[in-house]
Amino acid sequence: MMENANKTSVSNFILLGFTPVQELCLALFLVFLAIFLITLLGNSVIIAVIRLSSQLHTPMYFFLSILSAIDICFITVTVPNMLKILISESKTISYSGCLAQVYFFISFAGTECFLLAVMAYDRYVAICSPLQYTLVMNSKLCHYLVIGSFLGGFLKSLLHTLLLLRLSFCHSNIINHFFCDLTGLYKLSCSDTSLNELMIFIEGPFTLIVPFVIIVLSYCRIIITILKMSSSESRHKAFSTCSSHLTVVTLLYGSTIIINVRPSSSYSPKKDKVAAVIYSVLTPMLNPFIYSLRNNEMKGVLRTLWTKVYPERL
Repeated sequence: MMENANKTSVSNFILLGFTPVQELCLALFLVFLAIFLITLLGNSVIIAVIRLSSQLHTPMYFFLSILSAIDICFITVTVPNMLKILISESKTISYSGCLAQVYFFISFAGTECFLLAVMAYDRYVAICSPLQYTLVMNSKLCHYLVIGSFLGGFLKSLLHTLLLLRLSFCHSNIINHFFCDLTGLYKLSCSDTSLNELMIFIEGPFTLIVPFVIIVLSYCRIIITILKMSSSESRHKAFSTCSSHLTVVTLLYGSTIIINVRPSSSYSPKKDKVAAVIYSVLTPMLNPFIYSLRNNEMKGVLRTLWTKVYPERL
C-alpha cells in the first residue's frame, strides 16, 4: 500500500530536445525544418515519378515507392513535435501523445527494416535468377511482401506499447530526448522494466537481426553472381542497382542496431540523440537522393518528365 501511495500519476512528459540555448534552438529549428520539407518533397517526387512512368512499374520501383511513403510517415512522427519544442516555451507532450509517438515510431522503423530485407530479396532474384524474375516476383507476391512488412512492424510496436501501459511513472517526467523513446521511458518508470527489456532482446533478433541476415545472405549471393559475369558493363549495371540499397541499409541498420540492441544500463542520451537523428531524420531525407542520383534509369525518367513539363528550359 505504501508503494502505491508513493506513486504519482503522470499526465504529460517534458522533452528536453537538444539545447537550452535559444539562439541555437532557432538555428536548429531552421535546419530541421529544411530537412523536413526536403524529405516531404523528395519522397513525394519519387512516388509521383514511379506512378507516372510506366517504365518504372517494376517490383524494384514498387518497393521503392513504398519505402518513400514510409519515410514520409517516419519523419512526420518526430520532426513536427521536435520543431515545436525548439521554438516554443512549452516542451510538454501528453501521456497519450507520448504513447502514440512510441507506437508509430516503432511501427514505421520496424516496417522499414522488413521492407529493406524484401528489397534485398528482390535484387537477389533479379540478378541471380533473371529468367525467372517476372515469374517469381509477380504482383501478388509483391503485395503480400509489403503487407507482411507492415504487419511485422505494427505487431512489433503493439507488443512494446502494450507492455509500456503496465508501467508506472513517478518522481520525474523529464525525457532527455527530442521524442518519446522506450529507453527514456524505462529510465523514468518506477515499475520493474525487466520484462519490457527482455521482450526487446527476444523480438529484437526477429525484427532486426533476421532481416539483416537476409540482406547479408542475399548480397553474398549477388556479389558471387556479379563476379562471375563476363561483361564489365553487366557487372557495373548490377552493382549500380545494388549500391543505393546497400547505402540505405548501412545508414538505417547501423544506427538502429546501436540504439536498440543494448541494455538500458548503457543508456547515453547524447549518443542516442545522434543515432536517432541519423536514422529518423537524415536517412528519410537522403533516400530520394541516394536512389535518384545513383540510379541511371531513375535519372533518365526524371529528365524525360522534366523536359515534358519545362521544354523551354532545355
